Amino acid sequence: MHILYRVICALLLVAMPAIAAEALPKKPPAKPQDGVFAPRDEAAGDPSWTRFREQLLQALQARDQKFVLGIVARNVRNGIDRPSGIEEFMRQWDVDAVDSPLWRELPRALHLGTAWYSHEKMPRSLCAPYVLPHWPRNVDPHEYGAITARETALRAGPSGSLEILANLGHSIVRVTDWETADSDPDNRQKWVKIRAGEREGFIPEEHIRSPLEHLACFRKGEGGWRLTSFLAAGE
Repeated sequence: MHILYRVICALLLVAMPAIAAEALPKKPPAKPQDGVFAPRDEAAGDPSWTRFREQLLQALQARDQKFVLGIVARNVRNGIDRPSGIEEFMRQWDVDAVDSPLWRELPRALHLGTAWYSHEKMPRSLCAPYVLPHWPRNVDPHEYGAITARETALRAGPSGSLEILANLGHSIVRVTDWETADSDPDNRQKWVKIRAGEREGFIPEEHIRSPLEHLACFRKGEGGWRLTSFLAAGE
């Protein structure tokens, strides 16, 4: 009898934390903060940065490999599981290829504003775009994106000819599909399906950015500005 009593007590002690947890009210899922998620450019007042940025954008447009590789730091970070250095950077971005994604992705990042950013694996750096450095901690970066356009039309379907449901500005919205082809097969426009309030619709993919997309980070030294990493979150 005493043995059975002790066994029952032990089982109750194990079960009680789980029972108590079930009794507690569930926390609602995190939602974006209300209001505007405004773009910013924290280095706009630094002439050395603005000159460097314009030179780099011109070099990228001209696909000037010599200039672009010349501003990459010798120990550029290429990912958690990848070696640092320019050789790995060149291999990863396949810079010799005509269709290297570097010529497309780096200008996309630079055309948006910059923000100072640091974490345990990276000293304070100037990074573009501003989205990840200022992303709200209570918002799931896998489920939401930031509208980077000043104004974009939310359409009823993936086509510029369909009904406009609302006009949206700088804000964070839930994303339900990151890439949808245009309803016209001859149109190369890509669309992102989002939910804004009670409305669900489509906006052009160039008007929204995921905080998990590539982030270009730079630091200034004696030799000028250098690209120290160009990574997607988690790499």
